[in-house]
Amino acid sequence: MAEHIRVLLTEEQVDRRIAEVAQEINKDYEGEPIHLICILKGGAMFMCELAKRLTGDVSFDFMDVSSYGSGTESTGVVKIIKDLDEDIAGRNLIIVEDIIDTGRTLKNLKLLLEQRHPASIRLCTMLDKPSRRVEKEVHVDYKCFEIPDEFVVGYGLDYDQKYRSLPYIGVVEFE
Repeated sequence: MAEHIRVLLTEEQVDRRIAEVAQEINKDYEGEPIHLICILKGGAMFMCELAKRLTGDVSFDFMDVSSYGSGTESTGVVKIIKDLDEDIAGRNLIIVEDIIDTGRTLKNLKLLLEQRHPASIRLCTMLDKPSRRVEKEVHVDYKCFEIPDEFVVGYGLDYDQKYRSLPYIGVVEFE
């Protein structure tokens, strides 16, 4: 089965909105250091573009987590594939995600990180699918776009490890 990619958000739209979200973060954290926690692999492109636009003292680290086990539906139980390299105690954290849908993984990841005693934890996502949210208490502090329940790729998001390098957000349509 072949697939076709329909553009949902252009490169220009994505770029402009990342700059706007960065300005919100700059305002909220003026004079305070920020530690970005990028959730791999999908969040890497977004975090790099976001970090370039942040004006304060910014550091970052990476985590790779899985919550899918052997199925295709998230269990929400976080399995750490790659943990943080640095201590986060006392730091202002912003978890940077590519997309949030059910919220199961983020709820449990946030609980795990809270046990490490950061000063604060906020959540930033490029894409938000609130129609799929199961964990209603997952609060997204910064989001670029709210999107419908469609399978999206590009800008770090993939379908079977393809399309991550697209400079825009597209919807996978199967022919």
